[in-house]
Amino acid sequence: MLSYQHHYHAGNLADVHKHAVLSWVLNYLTLKDKPLSYIETHAGRGLYDLASDAALKTGEAAQGITLAEGWFPPDHPYRQRLMETRAAHGPQAYPGSPLIAALGLRETDSIHLAELHPQEVQHLRATAAPWGAHIHQRDGFELALALTPPTPRRGLMLIDPSYEVKADYDAIPKHLANIHRKWNVGILILWYPILTGAPHASMLKSLVDSFPDGLRHEVRFPPARDGHRMEGSGLFVINPPFGLDDEAVWLGNQFKTHYQSVATGPR
Repeated sequence: MLSYQHHYHAGNLADVHKHAVLSWVLNYLTLKDKPLSYIETHAGRGLYDLASDAALKTGEAAQGITLAEGWFPPDHPYRQRLMETRAAHGPQAYPGSPLIAALGLRETDSIHLAELHPQEVQHLRATAAPWGAHIHQRDGFELALALTPPTPRRGLMLIDPSYEVKADYDAIPKHLANIHRKWNVGILILWYPILTGAPHASMLKSLVDSFPDGLRHEVRFPPARDGHRMEGSGLFVINPPFGLDDEAVWLGNQFKTHYQSVATGPR
């Protein structure tokens, strides 16, 4: 399906959760002077205007990054990516994960981004291609299998579907197993929404059964508006890097403090 466009939801609390962890992992990997590969299966447009009609219509950013930015100290990689994006694109600009990756990586690193939506991929090319990113208008899981194992083998993959297709919940554990089989050293980060009715539950059980050493981290927060089904955000990380456990606990505590919610601890 090609109906989902993230500019209605950019900068919401799920983005804060996902992008804070992504920024931390990228920063950790670039501490070593070794090149790496970054692959993203569902990239979106990469750069968002939080003053746009779409963003203002849902109000999700106003309840997300607008409130949560102060949780992060100035030297946190996520806060740094926010500042760099605003300096280049204006005070209401928000970086999607492709731009976070482009800003956090180096010339020696490779970036491959998949996006199927014709309108989104045009925006993505304008945002990420100048940074040397390879843009693919292609199914993200097909690209993931085609590119793995990448060169260089060191690196990470972000898997961030819209979950508009309910079959994704059943298919994702199989996709991750196939990708991991080809790229057993890669860090695989899967994001999933926590919705009323918990449609993610069976998917998560399959992932935990297949990858018992994976890191599971969930945060809870109030729905953005009446009738909105999202009440939390989850990440499942295969091959989590050293120190991510502690970072996840710290981030979970920020959500818990501000929303009286409970973060599911790693592993």
